[in-house]
Amino acid sequence: GNINDINMVEGEMREVSEAEMLEAIKFAHEAIKKQCQAQLDLRAKCGKEKAEFIPEAVDEDLKQRVFDLFAESLYNTAKTPTGKKERTESFQKPLDEYFASLPEDSTEDKAKFKSYYSKLKKAQMRKMVLEDRTRLDGRKLDEIRNIWAEVDVLPTVHGSALFQRGETQSLTTVTLGTKLDQQLIDGAIHQGHNKFLLHYNFPGFSTGEVKPNRGASRREIGHGNLALRALKPVLPTGEDNPYTIRIISDILESNGSSSMATVCAGTLALMDAGIKITKPVSGIAMGLISEGGKYAVLSDILGDEDHLGDMDFKVTGTADGITACQMDLKVDGLTYDVLEEALEQARKGRLHILSKMNEVQSAPREDYKSFVPRVVKFEVDKEFIGAIIGTGGKVIQGIQKETGATISIEEVGNVGVVEVSSPDASSLQKAVDWIKGIVTVPEPGGTYQGKVVSIQPFGAFVEFLPGKEGLLHISEISYERLNDMEGVLNPGDMVEVKLLEVDQKTGKFRLSKKALLPKPEGYVERPREERPRRDDRGGDRGRGGYGGGRDDRGRGNDRRDDRGGRDNRGGGDRDRGGYNDRNRDDRGPREGGNRDNYNGNRENRNDENRGGENGNQYGETRRNDTDSNVNDNNSNISES
Repeated sequence: GNINDINMVEGEMREVSEAEMLEAIKFAHEAIKKQCQAQLDLRAKCGKEKAEFIPEAVDEDLKQRVFDLFAESLYNTAKTPTGKKERTESFQKPLDEYFASLPEDSTEDKAKFKSYYSKLKKAQMRKMVLEDRTRLDGRKLDEIRNIWAEVDVLPTVHGSALFQRGETQSLTTVTLGTKLDQQLIDGAIHQGHNKFLLHYNFPGFSTGEVKPNRGASRREIGHGNLALRALKPVLPTGEDNPYTIRIISDILESNGSSSMATVCAGTLALMDAGIKITKPVSGIAMGLISEGGKYAVLSDILGDEDHLGDMDFKVTGTADGITACQMDLKVDGLTYDVLEEALEQARKGRLHILSKMNEVQSAPREDYKSFVPRVVKFEVDKEFIGAIIGTGGKVIQGIQKETGATISIEEVGNVGVVEVSSPDASSLQKAVDWIKGIVTVPEPGGTYQGKVVSIQPFGAFVEFLPGKEGLLHISEISYERLNDMEGVLNPGDMVEVKLLEVDQKTGKFRLSKKALLPKPEGYVERPREERPRRDDRGGDRGRGGYGGGRDDRGRGNDRRDDRGGRDNRGGGDRDRGGYNDRNRDDRGPREGGNRDNYNGNRENRNDENRGGENGNQYGETRRNDTDSNVNDNNSNISES
């Protein structure tokens, strides 16, 4: 605004009353006055005078001649109620006939003549409205054009509506997407995501023009943003709205107020899609014609009234208050009395439009359409996020491929928020159960429905939770004694099992099917044999050919006694002196065995078999060499 009046208003509200909005504008105007005064003070300090606008020179004779020729006919044309096309042709016909009557050598300035004719046409239409208090289409000042609407006009989209008011028509569709469809906001000072998008398309054919459809124009972006701000306050939030909502309004025909038709059609399409909006929203465009102390506030303006008028004031809202507004003025300013009158007239018109919309659909449908993706959102512990995603996304991609559902997961605080969506209820539930199975911690005593993965001679491995397998031992399948697994279970069989215990060291699961079966009468449980601990396996265990304890290895307890005394081994005195003086060649023959052969076998071992780069310390080759040496030594002992 300027220091005296308000020139433009743009805003969004949460169902405020007209009185509250007017007070907010007055409050804002006080701040505007201070800023305007600061600019005037700055200009005065700089010593700069305001630049003077020099208008184009006016040819008074030509202007008067145009008035004398066409004033009466233009006024009569304005008073005759017609449609947009007929009215345009009626206004253009006198000018075309005049130019056709001019001789070929005429020096008439056609460009200036057209300019004065256009100004005269505008003046006569304004005069007709102010004096006769009627409109170009014959309506009263506060009368709304005929309204027709229909929902579910496109059967394969999530929501659709066709709204027509007079010669303005909008076909609007609603698409419900998942979290992956959110708009990424990456601004200089704001980053985040947007779950509500509205696109307004104004193709050339809507006004009878032929032009290419390229990127969105400034007008389309502005009108779309106004409609978005009008509908945003009534959308459900949080858990009540798991979807990313996209509204597309295609204007099929336009003769004023196409952005307000988008608001009305958008409301109907949202309700047709099953979105639980709090209240329906409608919109209306108000106009103003003022001159010589007279003024007329127009409801639901036409395109021509927008062009010839002094104001375009769009107001949207529910039955309880205003949700958005946009006002552009073509005059110096608007008094608060006129603004208050315009707001009240807009409220009445808005309620009238709402009543017409309620005749078509007054509330959202109870449930979404069958092909709308259902969304389930739940939280998991933060530590399970990696398990759900898997290495390189292998697990989550496998779930999506197997079930056909769409899954997203993000870390929020100390929890992971999982969102699963699918148009098919069975695939949705399958994916949810799969994920919950991954994050479930099995508890001993729990009962699970499992799938047989593989069969072994001693039992079957059963996947009782996604990614969790346990052993169903052959003794835990039935109360009857089973000798083998043949014909008992097959891979792929579904079986109900009970988790008996979880090994505290290995984490392995022990399952039982028998525990869920009724116990036969007279059945006596066989005592379970406990396996001996590893530290109790020495002593008299008995190892066959190698003897029992370490002192009885099958070679005779008197083996060492057969060697003779240490002094009878030969090789001189036992006193070998220092370690470096020891000489194996001086020991002499060993009683009870061929010591040289034994030493030779040890010395002939290949170093490759001792580990390092070319061998494995515990490799097969070394075991074979050891077995060979043992056999040779036994042979030598036997021969001796």
